[in-house]
Amino acid sequence: MNNPTLILLMLCGGMAIAVQPSINARLAQKIGPLESSMVSFGVGTLALLMVVLVTGRGNLRGITTADWWELTGGFLGAFFVTLTIICVPRLGTAAVMATIITGQLVAGALLDHYGLFGLRQLPLTPLRLAGMLLLAGGAALVIRR
Repeated sequence: MNNPTLILLMLCGGMAIAVQPSINARLAQKIGPLESSMVSFGVGTLALLMVVLVTGRGNLRGITTADWWELTGGFLGAFFVTLTIICVPRLGTAAVMATIITGQLVAGALLDHYGLFGLRQLPLTPLRLAGMLLLAGGAALVIRR
């Protein structure tokens, strides 16, 4: 896939991430926050199972060679989804999204700067830092009531 297509797909993914907490929070009103998170992951697991069965080309046996920390993505996802379920009704979707995006950008910049997890190293330049500070300032304005 070319870069414009990937960027468009990521924009759609960002929109999905913005809608998901509100949907999960609504479900949580009926079944509870932890239960809503569990259902969200259960439905996602079933959807991915179908996709893997139809189009998967990988080898799940390779999981036996994975380091322990390479398996923590599911835990981090569950942590994220559960926090959004709890926070969206209290803070609002825009405030939660602004906070999440700021946290993602800071973490992403640190991952890039240090080349963690075997990724390409991209230094934290003054320009990138300025962009992070501007985003954090924008997030503060969105959060402020």
